[in-house]
Amino acid sequence: MEYYAIIVIAAALIGLSKGGLGAVLGVLVTPTLTLVMPVADAISLALPLLILGDVFALWFYWKQWDMHYIRLMLPASVIGIIVGTFLLARLDNLTLRHILGSLTLIFVIYRLLSNRLERLDYHPRDWHGYIGGVASGLGSALANNGGPAFTAYMLLQDLTPEVFVGTTTLFFAVVNLIKLPGLILAGLMDFSQLLGVIWVLPLIPLGVLIGRVVITRLNKEVFEWFMLGVLVIASLVLLFVPPS
Repeated sequence: MEYYAIIVIAAALIGLSKGGLGAVLGVLVTPTLTLVMPVADAISLALPLLILGDVFALWFYWKQWDMHYIRLMLPASVIGIIVGTFLLARLDNLTLRHILGSLTLIFVIYRLLSNRLERLDYHPRDWHGYIGGVASGLGSALANNGGPAFTAYMLLQDLTPEVFVGTTTLFFAVVNLIKLPGLILAGLMDFSQLLGVIWVLPLIPLGVLIGRVVITRLNKEVFEWFMLGVLVIASLVLLFVPPS
């Protein structure tokens, strides 16, 4: 019963995050799944669900992106994806839990400092984008958590909110598709497990729609502070509580 409840929660988190309720929810997906499965299995199971969520997110933000940043960061992200997938296939579950917990804490720290990033007197350089792309690909492959590096770089650019969200949406939609063949080749994709949770797929578009409605009525600041607290707890569990 606990397993099915966690799957439902993970699918709802994906849908709500893609619907506009924030990256905090998306980052929480993999730690949530690790409550009932090893980290590698959680990452592999979450990926097809994330890709489905990307389809609906792209529909909402179609062509509201800046291809300059996609062309700048996406090729570099492939390096991070390759390295991350290699490590994911070879590291033990306890090590992966520590990596996931650390990356989750990094996300929280980034989110707390993000407003300061926007106020920096910054002069863009292409190599900054390359570093951000590699780090985003690595974090995404290892923990479905490439958002901090990508978003930290994008916050320093002069973009409207719509273009910012649209570019982020397209970037991670492509990154998630690139990750899929690597996970299959590494033997990390369990299709029988995926078929076992196919019943939860309708919750993702439903979550996207709910997210789009709720975002206009919710106090996002209070909600995000609450979810950051949840992420801190999740990361501490991953770092210090051994798997059962």
